[in-house]
Amino acid sequence: MLPPVLIVEDDTKLARIVKAYLEGADFRTAHASTVREALQKAEVELPLAVILDLGLPDGSGEELCQSLKELGDFPVIMLTAKSSEEERIAGFSLGADDYMVKPASPRELVCRLKAVLKRYERNSSSPDSIASFNNGALILNSLRHQITKDGRSISVTPTEFKLLQALAASPGRTFTRDELVSRALGYQFEGYDRSIDAHIKNLRQKIERDPRLPEYLKTVYGVGYLFAGERDAL
Repeated sequence: MLPPVLIVEDDTKLARIVKAYLEGADFRTAHASTVREALQKAEVELPLAVILDLGLPDGSGEELCQSLKELGDFPVIMLTAKSSEEERIAGFSLGADDYMVKPASPRELVCRLKAVLKRYERNSSSPDSIASFNNGALILNSLRHQITKDGRSISVTPTEFKLLQALAASPGRTFTRDELVSRALGYQFEGYDRSIDAHIKNLRQKIERDPRLPEYLKTVYGVGYLFAGERDAL
């Protein structure tokens, strides 16, 4: 039996609607209306995925997202009234795998959940799970969503890992922001392409010796970004 999709939503009417549509698509569900309840339920049974409202009565949905991501590797879809570009970018920076603004179509939510789960399954089942670059200086482990730089484990968000993994899969190829959004994150909506810049900046701070003179993540001005590392032979 698959784990449940955890619906974290304090609007009981909306939670019932989301629950009905998910169960109609053959998903198990669990519901929490507070930060505390969500963490308790996630600790008892690790969820398949989380549908997360950011406006919760006892705390920050953004902080809850980070806490949930520390429990395990599962997708989080933010479903919230926060609609500005800055708020969406902040959500992705915290590790959200998708972001929907209320009022949202429950049918579309189910479709997005299925798409996110397919990407997770594809990444987890890839036989090419470990990629090494520059004589082992940078190592990506796709099964554990783990990055090692010069022998030291680097903490990154799931979104940052997916972005770096997409770039590193094709060293030397220039990707536009739109291509990276679609390839790494699976979104094709206006405004999300600008979130790429924030993720690249964060990644440079974590993996580059000098973020101002990047060795791996290079900007191709007027176009986008490329990964300049040299892949090691296995």
